[in-house]
Amino acid sequence: MIEDQNDDLTNEQNEPQETITRVTGMYKDWFLDYASYVILERAVPAIEDGFKPVQRRIMHSMKDLDDGRYNKVANIVGHTMQYHPHGDASIADAMVQIGQKDLLIDTQGNWGNILTGDRAAASRYIEARISKFGLDVVYNPKITEWQASYDGRRKEPVNLPVMFPLLLAQGGEGIAVGLSTKILPHNFIELIDASIKHLQGKRFIILPDFPTAGIADFSNYNDGNRGGKVRVRAKISQLDKNTLVITELPFGTTTSSLIDSILKANDKGKIKVKKIEDNTAAEVEILVHLPSGLSPDKTIDALYAFTSCESSISPLGCVIEDNKPLFIGVSEMLRRSTDNTVQLLKQELEIKLGELEEQWHFASLERIFIENRIYRDIEEEETWEGVISAIDKGLKPHIKHLKRAITTEDITRLTEIRIKRISKFDIDKAQQKIDALEEQIAEVKHHLANLIDYAIAYFQRLKKEYGEGRERKTEIRTFDDVDATKVVIRNTKLYVNREEGFIGTSLRRNEYVCDCSDIDDIIVFTKEGKMMVTKVGSKTFIGKDIIHVAVFKKKDKRTIYNLIYRDGKKGPSYIKRFAVTSMTRDREYDLTNGNKGSLSLYFSANPNGEAEVVSINLRQAGSIKKLKWDIDFADILIKARTSKGNLVTKYPVKRVELKEKGVSTLKPRKIWFDDTVQRLNVDGRGELIGEFRGEDKLLIINQSGILKTVTPEVTMHFDDDMIVMEKWIPKKPISAIYFNGEKELYYVKRFLIEQEGKEESFISDHPNSQLEIVSTDWKPMAEVIFAKERGKDRKENLEVNLEEFIDIKGVSAQGNQLTKERVNQVNLLDPLPFEAPEEVHADELEVVDEKEVSTETAKGEANNSSEINTDTIDDSDDEGQITLF
Repeated sequence: MIEDQNDDLTNEQNEPQETITRVTGMYKDWFLDYASYVILERAVPAIEDGFKPVQRRIMHSMKDLDDGRYNKVANIVGHTMQYHPHGDASIADAMVQIGQKDLLIDTQGNWGNILTGDRAAASRYIEARISKFGLDVVYNPKITEWQASYDGRRKEPVNLPVMFPLLLAQGGEGIAVGLSTKILPHNFIELIDASIKHLQGKRFIILPDFPTAGIADFSNYNDGNRGGKVRVRAKISQLDKNTLVITELPFGTTTSSLIDSILKANDKGKIKVKKIEDNTAAEVEILVHLPSGLSPDKTIDALYAFTSCESSISPLGCVIEDNKPLFIGVSEMLRRSTDNTVQLLKQELEIKLGELEEQWHFASLERIFIENRIYRDIEEEETWEGVISAIDKGLKPHIKHLKRAITTEDITRLTEIRIKRISKFDIDKAQQKIDALEEQIAEVKHHLANLIDYAIAYFQRLKKEYGEGRERKTEIRTFDDVDATKVVIRNTKLYVNREEGFIGTSLRRNEYVCDCSDIDDIIVFTKEGKMMVTKVGSKTFIGKDIIHVAVFKKKDKRTIYNLIYRDGKKGPSYIKRFAVTSMTRDREYDLTNGNKGSLSLYFSANPNGEAEVVSINLRQAGSIKKLKWDIDFADILIKARTSKGNLVTKYPVKRVELKEKGVSTLKPRKIWFDDTVQRLNVDGRGELIGEFRGEDKLLIINQSGILKTVTPEVTMHFDDDMIVMEKWIPKKPISAIYFNGEKELYYVKRFLIEQEGKEESFISDHPNSQLEIVSTDWKPMAEVIFAKERGKDRKENLEVNLEEFIDIKGVSAQGNQLTKERVNQVNLLDPLPFEAPEEVHADELEVVDEKEVSTETAKGEANNSSEINTDTIDDSDDEGQITLF
């Protein structure tokens, strides 16, 4: 078989043949034995109870030692070594991991901190006992299968009878030989709810929940199977304009590792941090102080892009079943665990039923034996066989109602009844005991007949008794990808040697271009009409006579390049407008027709699609009557960069001069807000906010009574208490009703924002002050519901026209008192009809849509024919996120 494989390895190109050597002898056997041992006995948990062998042995040892009091961990570890053939350090580490999950073990002492990464104290200093939950769901010796320990001296469980999806609740991770497992922890309450849904035949979805909380995107979780991915983030918010606070960690990190990653990113110049304070105790609190003038929103994204504040986890569901590895998803794990719990509950009930029936059987025999004085029949018997026979004969007339035959053991037990008990025998009490046993038997039989309902009730009891305080910690959210090039700090300077054709960060004696980062791409244009995009380097040769250098923004359709070029040494001149949205790095592109001697006569880069007016000056040649005229780039269609362009003139051009700067020829940008990811976008996802020009602002109002106007950017973050986000119209008043905590009265105010870009509070700063309603309608209406006074009828609701109630005042004004009566609630009603004034922009009369622009030729040559290229705009790169202005 190996030889056949070797024959197949020869390919068509006659490459060297690969050699496969069979592993034989002791190497084969020993390695296979070792691999099997590591997989089965060390690294991978069993699907039956969710434990690895060391964990199972620890729990079994704790049950051996359990007397309700705490035991030294060192004592438990020593006891576990009777079952686990490894050192005490590995057992102690495994026990600390179980204890930190706060489910099966009740801990006392310093057990370490999963938030800071601090280790637990030595095992001789800390104590533990089995938790109430652990005693409830993990142990039942009557239904446990036992096996000999490694040295044959003791018995240990093959699997513990765990009646709960413990593996999913705790999670599990291990690296074996040739495979690994990584099962993420899930929420206690959600697992119980999912088990109940499974028993009810309903569909369910379970998602991980991490003890470090944080935010997670489970879009690609893939049910925990191989190939899935979970993105986790720290919870970062803005404390003030120069301080960020991290309050929750991504799973798999600690405060120490997180701070180290931030410091490393700062050292590499990816982000700028002034100081970091770690105030973590019971809760995470890391303060990140920023230099003044740095955008907090941009820094938050940079932390996600360049530090451990965001990381990816690749789950891998691998468990042991029937001594073999099994790769399954978490949903199937939960189904199997729930079904196993049902079977264990059934075994418990069957054992209990058998015990109750035995009790009923003997109680009935005892009553017959004493009530019918059968014990007197043995007085004259001289042998044991005679005693047994006499009792058996005396019982026969009275045992027709019994459920099984009488055995010698039953009769022997009857002979062991003491005379004192016989003399004090109470027939009524005996019958009550039998009746109580019959009721219990009937109840157990009912549970067995309705096993699924019984299992559901069992899970509901677990949720009621142990679910308090185990609510979900990790917030589920869908993440937008962070574009690292948009948030990285410009940590170096770019220079250009235009004449020699070099760009780079080490050319300090040459012309400074801009600040850039070491992950940026640079776009370069040369006088020959060539273009190239290359990575930032210390010194890179592009081509002589560089005319434009800038940081390249991928998928940027707003930046429009205007070009007039000569085709060849003596050819005609053409004009074109184009965008550069994508290309191959380090490849040279020709923007002309490619003829030798082509030359750029005029070039401009316009970040917002501006179209200037230029003057064309011709050389004196022959009978040309008009040597100068103007061309407006707004009359030229934006096409693909490969288009030939429109003919300017077939005569030699002396020079092209800028006559008049232009306005944008692009439409105002539509911006949407995607509530799922809490981000702005220009891709049509979510709710449309409005159409924005370069000077337009976004109005944001929070429930805390703070408002601000900001330039919309896709990197912006929003507070959880945001209640208003819309396009800001400066002349549109804002109306609010708030409770003044100092005066304990409600006030109304209407105001205009006086300073754009400034964060301001528009309610009083008393701690009990509270914003009730806020409206940005032109004519808002509110309803006031009064509280009922004792002994009086409730006052009728009051409708208030806020526009008539108060004039427009300043942001800091207190406002007018709404009422002196006690108010129960204030509601915002539908506004009165009002036709808002139309927005007028200074550039509207001159704006030309990029798809409606005329295809007329350049002005000035009435006698020359125009050559027009009918290529359409290159839409190959239309998709993707665009940077907002």
